[in-house]
Amino acid sequence: MQRAIVIGGGIIGLAVAWELTRRGTAVTVLEKENRWAAHQTGHNSNVVHAGLYYKPGSAKARLSVAGNRSIVDFARANGVRVEVCGKLVVATEEAELPALHVLAERAEANGVPARLIGPAEAHDYEPEVSCVRALRVDSTGIIDFPGVCDALVRLLTERGADLRLGTPALAIRPGRTGGVEVATGGEVVRADALVNCAGLHSDRVARLAGITPRARIVPFRGEYYELRPERRGLVRGLIYPVPDPSLPFLGVHLTRMLDGSVHAGPNAVLALRREGYRWRDISPADLADVARFPGSWRLARRYAYPTGVDEVLRSLSRRRFAASLARLVPAIGPGDIVRHGSGVRAQALLPDGSLVDDFLIETAPHQVHVLNAPSPAATSALEIAKAVADRIPV
Repeated sequence: MQRAIVIGGGIIGLAVAWELTRRGTAVTVLEKENRWAAHQTGHNSNVVHAGLYYKPGSAKARLSVAGNRSIVDFARANGVRVEVCGKLVVATEEAELPALHVLAERAEANGVPARLIGPAEAHDYEPEVSCVRALRVDSTGIIDFPGVCDALVRLLTERGADLRLGTPALAIRPGRTGGVEVATGGEVVRADALVNCAGLHSDRVARLAGITPRARIVPFRGEYYELRPERRGLVRGLIYPVPDPSLPFLGVHLTRMLDGSVHAGPNAVLALRREGYRWRDISPADLADVARFPGSWRLARRYAYPTGVDEVLRSLSRRRFAASLARLVPAIGPGDIVRHGSGVRAQALLPDGSLVDDFLIETAPHQVHVLNAPSPAATSALEIAKAVADRIPV
């Protein structure tokens, strides 16, 4: 029986492990933290994306549209909470209408159920919303992604997978008789193939394995607020702005969660550590890594002003954050929101300063490396897993 080592215990790593197990491969999963879904998976907005934002024909478009169906089906089959509630993308001023129409055309090209509606119908969905026109997207949902990971762990355990928490990959080398060997500190794990799903550390794991990846991971922190309980009635579902097409982020939005709370965010600021969830989380080594990479400076020249400055100011000011939300729902004020944690996005950056805008998977003999899998990767996890498994030589 073929054996594979999967590095990373987030939703991508666990989904890959499950897909390989279903294909008859014996799997060992190595996760450096002491719990599953400790980072990106456990700190995201839990939205099941529909697939309307992405370039037609891209991996993100194909895999998110398919993943929208497969992750919902998986959740329902395995007792994980999920609700397909739909969302509104709202143009709050006339100048945003051309971009909204482009989104509608992209949704049609990608096979996403969406339709343009006027303010009256938008108010039927969201009475407090401000818009001149909106795009109603029916297949967007809310899910418990950590719960999906729990279900995957349960299924993998039932199939006899070797699941190891608190087990970092410290060194990777070719096996003496083929395949790969991974040193974990306590032992050397041997397998026929390696799959790198290390998220925020995926480029470093690739280099450990002797690969020079095309892109470098740059961490961006997204901070969240939530509406105070007495103000949750201002939002019924999901309300998104029309995104800036020049940026990889969707903008601050409002999301009603499965427990009835309403989350607001995220913004996007450079994290000062790869796992830097607060401003005071600082790693000199991680910052030096960013500073040594030429793409970082080219990115900064492109976006530092005014975009980067605006994001930092919004991070530091609840009033500014509330003002962004008030563009969508005017009744929201600074006193209506309280801080609610943050997440860190592993964004791949190229040497020319451009952000990788699609999923990025690179291969080498006996190796597959998932090097860019930000949103909508959680939605697409089961489909990404199939694409990865297809690349592993049998």
